Amino acid sequence: MPTPLNRKKKVTKVVHKFNRFQSDRFMRVKSAWRNPVGIDNRARRKFKGAPLLPKIGYQGAKATRHTLPNGFRKFTVHNVKDLELLLMHNRTYAAEVAHGVSARNRKAIVERALQLDVKVTNAHARLRSQEAGKVATTTA
Repeated sequence: MPTPLNRKKKVTKVVHKFNRFQSDRFMRVKSAWRNPVGIDNRARRKFKGAPLLPKIGYQGAKATRHTLPNGFRKFTVHNVKDLELLLMHNRTYAAEVAHGVSARNRKAIVERALQLDVKVTNAHARLRSQEAGKVATTTA
């Protein structure tokens, strides 16, 4: 099983969910972020007590951005050929099998990943339930 190349501690400065201004007051205003644009808007003018706006300073460190807790970065794989791209980057990126991949193709991807020494984050997904279903039908 591969180990990550450089496992730096991920520092989260502020865990903040930026909600749309006045989304807490009106049901018609969804909480998904939109930049305030009104000429008299308190939030846009950054008055004291107004909700905070997203700024570049909230961004994480470049070295640890998009890094999973296990130290790898995600790379979505749809087929076995996509897995070959990770051959030289198996200590930086971990494969994640895409949602729409069938159980048969998942099995082939996981087997090839073991040969290439590539970590698969969701290696057991959809394989356990398929095998459990086969066992249940054969014993009954």
